[in-house]
Amino acid sequence: MVPVWGDACDTGGALQGLTILEFADFISGPYCSRLMAGLGATVIKVEEPGGGDPARRYGPFPWNNPGAEASGLFLYLNASKSGITLNLHTERGLAVFKELVRRSDVFVVNHPRRMVGRLGIGYRSLRKINPALVYVSITPFGSSGPARHRKGNNLIAFHSGGMASFTPDWVEDRETMPPLQAGGHQADFAAGIVGAMAALGALYGRTAGRGCLVDISEQEVVAFALARSIAFYSYEGIRQDRKKQSRTMEGPVPCRDGYVEFHVVEDSHWQAFREVIGNPGWSARPEFQTYVDRCRNWKALERNLVGWTVQHTRQEIYHLMQAHRVAFGPVNTAVDVLQSPQTAARGYFTDIEHTVAGKLKYPGPPFKLSGAPPSRPAPLLGQHNREVYEGMLGMPAEELADLQRAGIV
Repeated sequence: MVPVWGDACDTGGALQGLTILEFADFISGPYCSRLMAGLGATVIKVEEPGGGDPARRYGPFPWNNPGAEASGLFLYLNASKSGITLNLHTERGLAVFKELVRRSDVFVVNHPRRMVGRLGIGYRSLRKINPALVYVSITPFGSSGPARHRKGNNLIAFHSGGMASFTPDWVEDRETMPPLQAGGHQADFAAGIVGAMAALGALYGRTAGRGCLVDISEQEVVAFALARSIAFYSYEGIRQDRKKQSRTMEGPVPCRDGYVEFHVVEDSHWQAFREVIGNPGWSARPEFQTYVDRCRNWKALERNLVGWTVQHTRQEIYHLMQAHRVAFGPVNTAVDVLQSPQTAARGYFTDIEHTVAGKLKYPGPPFKLSGAPPSRPAPLLGQHNREVYEGMLGMPAEELADLQRAGIV
């Protein structure tokens, strides 16, 4: 049952009372569920007995000591969830899984479509068990179209979605600077965000006990960010991609302790910038006096600019330029963000004590809701089997022990 939104924030989270069943691994599906767990939903994560989610084998690991219960990636993505083991490839395991489906509001899955079909846990099958179920499917290419059965990963989604045609965003030689995916797993995380957002919309619109299918294509999630470029081609026939020649007059430039972002576009800002750095002779050259000229002569400008920036730190430049309303900003590292007074003031990074990994600092949910529950540690493999099977499903202890002996749980 969907909670009363206006009251939920003060009673344990906006999604308190909702149950999310997750049968997903690595990033996209688990991040989708993690966001809803941060809003107070009860999330039950289903893993295969033995190995569990492959993310358990990805680092970083505390003190560089690999272990299935200490993966930084897994611990972050699965905080605040209950974890159970269940072998869906067995008849008894599948029957238990369907009992969990009956008691769930949302089901999140990101396994290949062929595997989902073989197990008989597609949307059409599960809605017969629970007509009110919101079924969230996250796959590389969606559940329809000629590519629906193709496998993929973050790299494939990023390139097939067209984003790599802009990274890096400028090149002088296309032969020596091929397209690149952006750092991290941006397509996977973005798909998780879109999946959670769509699931909440489906829950809000759920009426008369009828759920729906939320069909997420990672390719389309990436392509959605290209709306402006697609419009240029659709409306004017202009094909935008990595720039062939001169770049715009902006970008990261080196300084004493890293890089700063230079984004002086307006001519009035350029004049203010000149005053800040003492009006050196080179800054008065005609080829630097208008934005167009500065773009055309960026290489020459950059050489002179770096001569000044390397004498100062990021924070020195940032605060000096900010005081004179000139657009500069520090290019922060992960450590800078972790130690930022701003993130500290908002309590974004939180310490979570884990049985195996110990006390570590994690990013919190990317939102703040009054009354939201604090994050709990990610589950050990099968940690909540008894709580879910005996407590939620009412399974006798003898039956659970029998399933464990058979390797089904």
